[in-house]
Amino acid sequence: MSSAARIAIRVDASATIGTGHLKRCLSLVQALIEQGAQVSLVTRALDGVAAQVLRAAPCPVHWLHAPGGSFQTDSTSTPHAAWAGVSWTQDASDTVTALHAEHPDWLVVDHYAFDARWHDALRSALGCRLLVIDDTADRPLAPDALLDHNWAPDHRAKYAGRLTLEPHWLAGPRHALLSPAYRSAPRYAFQPVVRSIGIFMGGTDPDGVSARVLAACRAAGFAGTIEVVSTSANPYLSSLHEACAADPDTILTLDQADLATFFARHDLQIGAGGGATWERCCIGAPTLAIPVAANQSAVVPGLASLGAVRAATEHTLADVLRELIADPAQRQSLANTAAALVDGRGAQRVALHLLRDTLQLRPATLNDTPLLHAWRNHPAVRAVSGSSEPIALESHHGWLQRVLSSPDRWLFVAQVGLLPVGSIRFDRQESGHLEVSLYTDPQLQGLGIGPRLLLSGERRMRHSLQTPFTVDATVVAGNTASQRLFEGCGYHGGPLHFQKTVGHAPTPSNATP
Repeated sequence: MSSAARIAIRVDASATIGTGHLKRCLSLVQALIEQGAQVSLVTRALDGVAAQVLRAAPCPVHWLHAPGGSFQTDSTSTPHAAWAGVSWTQDASDTVTALHAEHPDWLVVDHYAFDARWHDALRSALGCRLLVIDDTADRPLAPDALLDHNWAPDHRAKYAGRLTLEPHWLAGPRHALLSPAYRSAPRYAFQPVVRSIGIFMGGTDPDGVSARVLAACRAAGFAGTIEVVSTSANPYLSSLHEACAADPDTILTLDQADLATFFARHDLQIGAGGGATWERCCIGAPTLAIPVAANQSAVVPGLASLGAVRAATEHTLADVLRELIADPAQRQSLANTAAALVDGRGAQRVALHLLRDTLQLRPATLNDTPLLHAWRNHPAVRAVSGSSEPIALESHHGWLQRVLSSPDRWLFVAQVGLLPVGSIRFDRQESGHLEVSLYTDPQLQGLGIGPRLLLSGERRMRHSLQTPFTVDATVVAGNTASQRLFEGCGYHGGPLHFQKTVGHAPTPSNATP
């Protein structure tokens, strides 16, 4: 893969589908662009919803033609086949035509209408790998990587019998696709009194539910300020305008680029179980969640079982709302549990998985002291290090100075684009062997970065030394992840001591594994 990876994303939005799929893909687009990728979107003009969302798209958009007539499903169709507006074969052909000149390295598909037949056809025609975004597990899938950011007790069990390929798993809320703003957005500051309520039921407001939720809040006796958020793509916007205008303590806000500040400024949030669920969790907003789509019927109860949201239906909303308003301890518990699930770096993690083959090494400098110190002192790194004690920043700075000034020690920082993702060090031993030590950013583990970091380090040393050398590695007892890493990269020995002789011909310093 070249240093500028090419990623294409196939996703739709409509009044039926909603805007959540497209918005989460736009968050991934931003993360990919941040890390140096060339990105394009492919979407079908099903109605005016996608065009509304993509008014200021950050990347090129390939528009597929609107469906030409009534599309009829049959016994071989997927449960959501009608959402595509055309047959899967037609859509596959149209998508290939749109992308044939781009030669994408990865194709991301976020669409419930397409199954393994579409996946295999696109993989074969474009010669690329596929990341499938799904949470329904309701049809055969053929992903090279599978992203399901919903919580599940066992994602492999959820997709049992549905996968024609064994994918790399990107599972759970740590992979939720949120916009970059959520990484550093202010979190909700808990207040014991509910001063105001926020309502967001999705960009297209299924069945006009927002106005009924507003009415239920007043029926529950809440007299404070209520802010309702929606979009211009809402087909029920006119009636929602009327409902909000009739209530002097209600504010209607439209077309916000992101909702981070909205989620942080209200003491209770009421929302659907779609993608915004993870945004509320990230901000730590106490949430009353109402499923408004079939695929949300598992999400909301699952999060409720963890204590991250309080579940309700339209019929029970008023009663549950009264209870939450009167119970600050429960609201605080919801906020704390939700915030622990999502840290806002999910899109960054997914982008790193797609772009990990572009990993580059650069020599470390003293300016890297805070970064390397934070990584080294993280509990996950200390647990598998030779010394598990925390290291003071001043001590770490002195150590780094000694490493950088030594002719027998080499320290590199790994980056994907401009994002540092790990470090690797080689120390020459009395035997003439090199001892290797490496770790990735503890928040970015499980993305396949480790093997690329290790092999890139070996290549960098081959280029520097211009002669064969032997690498020794020591693994702390119980660190099975490191054992698998060294075994997978051709080291022998183990389980605590590994060794590898690195070959003869030097390669360019930035070669990738």
